[in-house]
Amino acid sequence: MFWLLPDTWTPSDDAELVAGWRLWLELSDRAWPTAAWDGTPAGAVEQLREFLDACDEIERDCRESAEPSPEFAGLVQPLTVSASAVISLWWDDHAPLDADRARALHEDLQRFGALAERVLSLLAAHGGWTRLDAVRRHSA
Repeated sequence: MFWLLPDTWTPSDDAELVAGWRLWLELSDRAWPTAAWDGTPAGAVEQLREFLDACDEIERDCRESAEPSPEFAGLVQPLTVSASAVISLWWDDHAPLDADRARALHEDLQRFGALAERVLSLLAAHGGWTRLDAVRRHSA
C-alpha cells in the first residue's frame, strides 16, 4: 500500500519541532522487534503498540501549545493507520511462527518499515537534522 505523505514539512513552532524530534526518535527503533522478542507475532507487534502510545503522547503534547500543522498530521496519521493495521492482524497470535506466517509477518512489518523510512527521511531533510539521519543509517 502506498501512503500519500506531504512533500515537505517545516516545523510551525517550537512545539512541533520537538514533536518532530520525538517522532524521529520513536520511529528510529520501533519498526522491528528487539532482541528480546519472544518469537511470536504478538511479541513482534508489541513495538508497534508502544509506538502508537508514543504517537498519542507526541500529538497530545504538541496540541498543548497549538494545533499541529496539516503537514505534521500528514506524517503521523499514515504511520498510525499502518501500525494499527499490522497490530490488528497479529496482536493476539501467540503461537510460534511457521515459515508461511513468518513470511506474512515480515511482509507486514516491512510495509510499515518502508513507510517509517520515508517519514524518517522527510523529517530529517526538512527538520534540519539530515546528518543525524545519515549517522542512524550508517550505524544500522
